[in-house]
Amino acid sequence: MSMNGTMTAAVLHGKEDLRIEQVPIPKLQAGEVLIKVGAALTCGTDLKVYRRGYHARMLKPPALFGHEVAGEVAEVDSGVKKFAKGMRVVAANSACCGACFYCLHGQENLCDDLLFNNGAYAQYIRIPQRIVEKNLLAIPSHLSFAAAALVEPLACVLLGLDQSGAKPDDTVAIIGAGPIGLMFVQAAKTRGCRVISIVKHEQQAQMAKRFGADEAILMEAGNGDVAAQVRQLTEQNRGADIVIEAVGRPEAWQQAIEMVRKGGTINFFGGCAAGTKVELDTNRIHYSGLRMLATFHHTPHTIREALSLLAENQVRSKDYITGEASLRELPEVFRMMADRGGAIKTAILPGA
Repeated sequence: MSMNGTMTAAVLHGKEDLRIEQVPIPKLQAGEVLIKVGAALTCGTDLKVYRRGYHARMLKPPALFGHEVAGEVAEVDSGVKKFAKGMRVVAANSACCGACFYCLHGQENLCDDLLFNNGAYAQYIRIPQRIVEKNLLAIPSHLSFAAAALVEPLACVLLGLDQSGAKPDDTVAIIGAGPIGLMFVQAAKTRGCRVISIVKHEQQAQMAKRFGADEAILMEAGNGDVAAQVRQLTEQNRGADIVIEAVGRPEAWQQAIEMVRKGGTINFFGGCAAGTKVELDTNRIHYSGLRMLATFHHTPHTIREALSLLAENQVRSKDYITGEASLRELPEVFRMMADRGGAIKTAILPGA
């Protein structure tokens, strides 16, 4: 049985051209599920896509938009056995193929055929078969839809911590206090790490501390050598065990190298603009035996780990969702995000 009719949805037509339109409710193919959206969350990646008007790997305009989503199953294809109408679920924004070189080597985040799904800012979203099979999860009744929708960004952060080798008592310096930087703070605290946040201004410093940072250092002009201040907060001025760059700026990648101890690890987590290059101090890298890596995306394992941390409230979902808006208000929400508003994440509630 297929739902007919139209739904309200946000459609990205190009650069900063987001329109709320009536579009057909998606028709299900074999193995697919239709979700009635309970909440969709705004995110920095969506803001980038909004500013550019496209995303090389995820969408070409005009396109349905948004990817952090949870809701209720509205309809299932007859071939789907695990899910039934009325179930509360969260869907990741992608799924790996499970068969390529990378999937077989435990690097599902780098899958050669990563299937992306967009369309969260709408009354309904269609979940492709592969995501239904690999990355659609039932959510506990006590978890709100908005809280569950944090699963995707949190799963990326958890993969970053895993790949950085974060363990109890490590000092982790985190550059940036946007939604991802703050998520790194809380996730690192759940692993027993000591956290130093490097932020732009006093308001962010207060925010980082509220999220559990042990120390916060301001990166504003006139505040001297930030890397030296990080080192001063560590034993014998050694530097941080792990530095995570979560702003996506070449100069921050360079600063990260100055903050880490000998034998330490730097995770270049923030994606910089295409075509940017970084100059690195080869001497320091070589003689300090530094480990440098970058983490992209998430895996089925970290999607599940993220859901359990949110369900146990170890990562406090209420801290991240600083506002709510209806679908009609979404273009205005993005205009405010582009002007660097103080919101962390806004929950878009299509039912509102």
